[in-house]
Amino acid sequence: MNHENNEMHEKEEKILFKEECYQIQGAIFDVYKEIGPGFLESVYQECLEKEFFLRNIPFQKQAEISIKYKKQKLDQFFKADLVCYNSIIVELKACKSIEPIHRAQVINYLKATHLRLGMLINFNAYPKVQIERIVL
Repeated sequence: MNHENNEMHEKEEKILFKEECYQIQGAIFDVYKEIGPGFLESVYQECLEKEFFLRNIPFQKQAEISIKYKKQKLDQFFKADLVCYNSIIVELKACKSIEPIHRAQVINYLKATHLRLGMLINFNAYPKVQIERIVL
C-alpha cells in the first residue's frame, strides 16, 4: 500500500504546471458558469481575459507565433488565443465538439513555440466546458 502511495505522489509531481493549470481552469469554470454555452470564441476570449486579470493570471492575448520552413522564418504566423505564465498555450473553441484538427493546431503551436503544454478549451460543450491538456 505504501508503494502505491509513492507512485501516486510521483505521478502528481510529474503533472506539468499543475498549480498554473488549476488557476486557469478556475477562471474557465467561472466564465462558463457565468455565461454558459452558445457564444462566439471572441466573447469567451474577452471574458476569460477579464477573469485572468481579476485573478492576476499573467497572459498574452493573440500572441503571434512565428513559423519556420526548413529553418527559414516565414512571413506567415499563428495567433494563439492566449499564452499564460509565458508557458501554457490556451486555445479556445466554441464548437460542437473538439476535433482532431483542433488538437493538431495546438500541437503545431507547441512545436513552433517550443512550449510543452497546451490547453484546448471548448466552451460550447454541454453540460460542462470541455478542457483537454495537450503535452508535447
